Amino acid sequence: MGDLKPILDISPSLVHLSFLQKAIGSTSASIIHSYKNSFDGFVALLTIDEVHLISSIEGVVSVFPNRINQLHTTRSWNFLGFPQSVKRIPTVESNTVIAVIDTGIWPESVSFKDIGFGPPPTKWKGSCKGLTNFTCNNKIIGAKYYKINGVFGRNDIRSPRDSEGHGTHTASTVAGDLVTSASFSGLASGTARGGVPSSRIAVYKVCWSDGCSDADILAAFDDAINDGVDIISISIGFKVPRPYLIDSIAIGSFHAMRKGILTSMSAGNSGPGTGTVFNVSPWALSVAASTIDRKFLTNLNLGNTATFQGVSVNTFDPNGFSPIVYAGNVPNTTGNVPSNVSRLCEKNSLDATLVKGKIVLCDKYNLGEAALLAGAAGMVIQFDGAQDAADVFALPTTYVDLKDGNKILSYINTTRNPTASILKSTEVLDKFAPYIVSFSSRGPNPVTSDILKPDLSAPGVDILAAWTLANSPSGIQADNRRLPFNIISGTSMACPHATAAAAYVKTFNPSWSPAAIKSALMTTAFEMSPNTTPLAEFGYGAGNINLVGAIDPGLVYDANLTDYVKFLCGEGYSDKQLQIITGDRTTCSNFGSETAWNLNLPSLSVRVPVSTAFKVTFNRRVTNVGAASSTYIVTILAPQTLKVKVVPNTLSFSSVGQTQSFAVTVEGKIVRGFSSASLSWVGATHKVRSPIVVYAI
Repeated sequence: MGDLKPILDISPSLVHLSFLQKAIGSTSASIIHSYKNSFDGFVALLTIDEVHLISSIEGVVSVFPNRINQLHTTRSWNFLGFPQSVKRIPTVESNTVIAVIDTGIWPESVSFKDIGFGPPPTKWKGSCKGLTNFTCNNKIIGAKYYKINGVFGRNDIRSPRDSEGHGTHTASTVAGDLVTSASFSGLASGTARGGVPSSRIAVYKVCWSDGCSDADILAAFDDAINDGVDIISISIGFKVPRPYLIDSIAIGSFHAMRKGILTSMSAGNSGPGTGTVFNVSPWALSVAASTIDRKFLTNLNLGNTATFQGVSVNTFDPNGFSPIVYAGNVPNTTGNVPSNVSRLCEKNSLDATLVKGKIVLCDKYNLGEAALLAGAAGMVIQFDGAQDAADVFALPTTYVDLKDGNKILSYINTTRNPTASILKSTEVLDKFAPYIVSFSSRGPNPVTSDILKPDLSAPGVDILAAWTLANSPSGIQADNRRLPFNIISGTSMACPHATAAAAYVKTFNPSWSPAAIKSALMTTAFEMSPNTTPLAEFGYGAGNINLVGAIDPGLVYDANLTDYVKFLCGEGYSDKQLQIITGDRTTCSNFGSETAWNLNLPSLSVRVPVSTAFKVTFNRRVTNVGAASSTYIVTILAPQTLKVKVVPNTLSFSSVGQTQSFAVTVEGKIVRGFSSASLSWVGATHKVRSPIVVYAI
């Protein structure tokens, strides 16, 4: 009933009861609960007719049923329209094995309990033998580690046990069990769960304190394929994109594809610049990071009553006001550190005697190691970077923009005894979500310019999931906290969401090829807005994953080994090079070659000359996986800069598995940049959407 309207000396409960009895004409009506603090309203047991009657009364804002809601922590799944109650096939999901190639796993985490799980699937050939201080169960059914060079760091654990946290986080995002009352020290409290919680996990640890070597990655792929996994998840990538022939993930995922296994991989965290996407194999799924509708903000209060809103994940209890200093004014002079270095808060750059017990203002983004070691009470970072993702720091911290940072610095420099207090973080609604976070790597594809990458996006910002007890949530050694859950961001977090989506689709369609699963995810993806994501499709690909829609896409763009070999031949690979990646005596003369834009992908992309008229034809084929008898009509959405023609413009099918071909001709002129369009095959119950991107650089 809107805002609270207090009536002197009369209880709201009596006002509500009087209103209800008068409205429905019955003195037997009763109020179950009255809201009387922040808004005006009540709970009552009503019939449908009474609902309609009360809804029509002036002053009633709304009447709605008392639905049962679930607590949300791994909030991303619900944000994607994928609740706990979603349709599943439990026996098939339980027989699905997810390979996680990462930093290992913390097996004792409550996310990996095997209560209710039977023995591993009979197809499983993996093992968990010969390990020290590590035990598998019926949830984690396989675990191996790889360090081919035999060189271990001081904090490395020589087992599949996770000493970093990354692998535990990604594994629980894919297939973690339901954990009620999960939180990050009380923040984001609710139920944590993976996308396919009944699935099994196979762990392949390849990442250590010195990184993740190609040799170890390939060994992990090799074992995973042989062990009988169904989907591979790898949130790893090289610093720069590499040709397929020298890319361990491209080679490993190619072999997986040949065995019917889809690989889901992170697109990279080098955004928002163009051409920064690094995992671009067309036979695998490249995943960008999108936001969810939750943000974490942390306020800084100054002694002059000014308040500044920053970004961080801060759960430290505020200890009142502390002195605040500028890092440039407290250099470690004993160590001959100049102020232009100390202002950046580099390790050992601060004078502990001048910093201890104080909040320090830093000019460079860092996780707080220097400030913590110097005994600081907190840290404020002023920086001109993006503020669309929050990090966990080693001490109370908030991150503000340069405008606010200058005001804080001015206060420090003009006040005799400047003080400040950093408050706990609060959760707020991000009404613009989903959009692609700034760090997520963008296209165009730097390896094959005529293939759109990333393929799609999934939640990868401020994701809460399981964590190792061998590392702090900030990753800083001096941070003594050890917590079972952590909130982190990255395309590494987006990748396992897409992995779970692929596994979910496979449970309903176990015979589908990797290309068919990938197609289903792309053509049913939720459309995203170029207004909130610069570079549009180069940021989000086909859109944000839609798990429920993907299990029944209607049509799929399928591809097999022959298609990919023709593509590689078209890219100029020699027979010898081709045999290295295929592992057999395949030759281009046996298969022929094809241009990259004609590889049968669900996206259509081509690079054209600047300011030059162009005309290009894409050849595609789709396979019917919906109703046996079905007809689809093409719909094109295109800007004036592009003319798009599809022949034929209608596709009719008479059986499941039937394939139809069509050609898409795009012509126009791109002065610079890119133009986007979309092609949709619309049937009675399906819309199969593909992005079209033409760019000139």
